[in-house]
Amino acid sequence: MSEESLFREVDEEVRRDEIENIWNKYGSWILALCLGVIFAVGGFKGWQYWQKQQAEAGGSAYFQAIKLATDGKTQEAEKAFTALNDSHVGYAVLASFKQAALMADAGKTKDAIATYDKIAVSKAAQPTLKQLAQIKAAYLLADTASLKDMQSRLAAFNNATSPWRNAARELIAITAYRGGDYALADRRLNEILADPQSTSGAKQRTRIFLSVLSPKLTGNKSKSN
Repeated sequence: MSEESLFREVDEEVRRDEIENIWNKYGSWILALCLGVIFAVGGFKGWQYWQKQQAEAGGSAYFQAIKLATDGKTQEAEKAFTALNDSHVGYAVLASFKQAALMADAGKTKDAIATYDKIAVSKAAQPTLKQLAQIKAAYLLADTASLKDMQSRLAAFNNATSPWRNAARELIAITAYRGGDYALADRRLNEILADPQSTSGAKQRTRIFLSVLSPKLTGNKSKSN
């Protein structure tokens, strides 16, 4: 046997002894760690599968509810959307929006507003959806809310940075007009026209509104003179 072969054999023997000592000392821990990794991976895969199944079931239930609404089966659709709220978190917010819309169409304005208000404070809803729910509730209140209440509801949007600012201005103008505060209505409408980011639709509605409002402003000036 050569000297090199002898050293190699001794080295392998030492390594075997070290591995055996390590296994004797930590073998149970190593085995437990390996089993833990296997169970963790298996659990994660199982959770992914469950999530997929839930999403598919939720999607199917959501579109079935939409079909009921499209077919004019309003009561059945409302029940289906309520069931979605209770069982499928991923579709709960969308279901709530559709449910509120159905309520509004059916004349259940208070229930629709309450549903939108619930979305606005929901932890499951994204900030943009919460804001949309607030705006939709405000539109339903435009015919009945006091100017003070409307301004309070829309205070967070009535500024130069909010993407909903022109919707808020329009709603405040409507409420102000209904309450006889024509000057405030005029200011809010002109803010919409002056905003470079106003949509063409918003500007068109504003010009029509101003044409209705203008005689009121002229009348007020004549009385004051």
